[in-house]
Amino acid sequence: MAIRTVRTIGDPVLLKKCKEVKEMNGRTRELIEDMIETMYEHDGVGLAAPQVGVLKRIVVIDVGEGPIVFINPVILETSGSQCGQEGCLSVPGKAGNVTRPNYVKVKALNEEMEEFELEGEELLARAICHECDHLDGKLYVDMVEGELMDVVLEEEEA
Repeated sequence: MAIRTVRTIGDPVLLKKCKEVKEMNGRTRELIEDMIETMYEHDGVGLAAPQVGVLKRIVVIDVGEGPIVFINPVILETSGSQCGQEGCLSVPGKAGNVTRPNYVKVKALNEEMEEFELEGEELLARAICHECDHLDGKLYVDMVEGELMDVVLEEEEA
């Protein structure tokens, strides 16, 4: 496993639509492992493949219950709404208020290319929507209500 470089706003790869994953192979498995490791290294809640420069429809999310891998995710339904502060590993040092659904039902494939459905609320729903947007070349900064704010990152203790 390896920590990959996270692409940041201004990188054209972040604005491209990703391709579906047709089959699982060693390179794709390695990509997923690297994405999980990279997400944890940067204290992220989620990471999409284009954020590490790969135009594949793969997302990893961990809202505190262990990593979930979504291959070719499709949001089936949403309901309710929540407005909250959102950040992104590809937009370091910034955050903004974004309105998202409070409930999401998503269909995707796991690492074994088996289909599953998952329902999520609150933070998980927000993360699913945020990361799926990346797969279509959309960044949260385009949905921010009001101004982007500077976020003070806590210094790690030596």
